[in-house]
Amino acid sequence: MPQKLAFRMKLIPGFEGEYERRHREIWPELVTLLKETGIIDYQIFLDKETCSLFAFQIIEGDANSQDLGSTEIVQRWWKHMADIMETNPDNSPVSVDLPNVFDLQ
Repeated sequence: MPQKLAFRMKLIPGFEGEYERRHREIWPELVTLLKETGIIDYQIFLDKETCSLFAFQIIEGDANSQDLGSTEIVQRWWKHMADIMETNPDNSPVSVDLPNVFDLQ
């Protein structure tokens, strides 16, 4: 059975358009890696009032995008995005896991 994962990240104010542009041009090799990992649905929503990003994934298997930080492509993507997001010292986005409190299926 697929699992669901949700987490929150934060943009630096003023970079909403740039964030969307970079994701429209997401690297094909990153998309391939995500799909090969078993991520069958990955959506990111923006709250423009707070610059908060809400990410949601449906995953087949045990891994998710949060487990890919040791890969070269993800490390390059983090570096590519670090100037417009709140990040940790390793350039990974600061993210907060969000527990599922309701699921209408």
